[in-house]
Amino acid sequence: MQPSLQRIIWLASFPKSGNTWVRTFLANYFLGEKREIGINALREFTLSDSRLDFYKKATGGRFAPEGDLSDYMRARAMALPLIAGAREGNHFVKTHQILDAIDGEPLIPPALTAAAIYILRNPFDVAPSFARHTGSSLDDTIARMVSATSIVGSGTGIFEVLGRWDDHVTSWTSAPGLPRVTVRYEDLLADPKRGFLPIFDFLQVTPHPQRLKKTIRATSFDALRKQEDESGFIERPAGMDKFFHSGRAGGWRETLNDAQVATLHRAFEPALQRWYPELVEETGAIAKRVEA
Repeated sequence: MQPSLQRIIWLASFPKSGNTWVRTFLANYFLGEKREIGINALREFTLSDSRLDFYKKATGGRFAPEGDLSDYMRARAMALPLIAGAREGNHFVKTHQILDAIDGEPLIPPALTAAAIYILRNPFDVAPSFARHTGSSLDDTIARMVSATSIVGSGTGIFEVLGRWDDHVTSWTSAPGLPRVTVRYEDLLADPKRGFLPIFDFLQVTPHPQRLKKTIRATSFDALRKQEDESGFIERPAGMDKFFHSGRAGGWRETLNDAQVATLHRAFEPALQRWYPELVEETGAIAKRVEA
């Protein structure tokens, strides 16, 4: 009898929502008792569904960077079981995919899925961070975030099927039968000790106070930025100056113009009402001012 491959605990998020920070935090908590786990050692703790080596192995080395989305989906169907079976028992795998299907093929197969941790960040702060990440303008990035057909390619033949920001959020937070916990980046940032508790509770782990304190210190944004300054970051896209840019909440107020805020507000108001009610009045007032 074949052992079950229903082992993946997805660390899922729309891009630039804090996934790397959460991975670093969990890695340092669970593996960092004797040493800190640096940003370039995250593979010791988590895998990723965009790891090129798994796609090459699954296709016998035939995975090509010039392939289209159909080629990617065929390779993904072969690569994901390898990722699921790469470690014994349940383990974490990073993804930015929307929880959906392409031509009937699920991007997140239930047969390989044990659970999910979904990390949410408000779209007004996602937009400038995502723009820096892709080297795109803010207007182009916002257009991508409000597009139901948004797909990002990496130049390696691997694609991230994102869809709209609100559809991405809903796909994960409302998926029937999926054991999951949802956390907001802003809450993690404001009070890591309290903010990470829902994740520990979901994992049925009682955090050790001293280890938690050490982890919070080791994974502060300043600490991560210092690591990148000193050693670089292997996950930083080519041409990107810094991966850990500012990490703060609310920076959109100095970055987005009124028209950009209005576009995001109008597109995502129902999701904002659900997840960011504290921003609805402020961004709604900006949208009305633009419309006047």
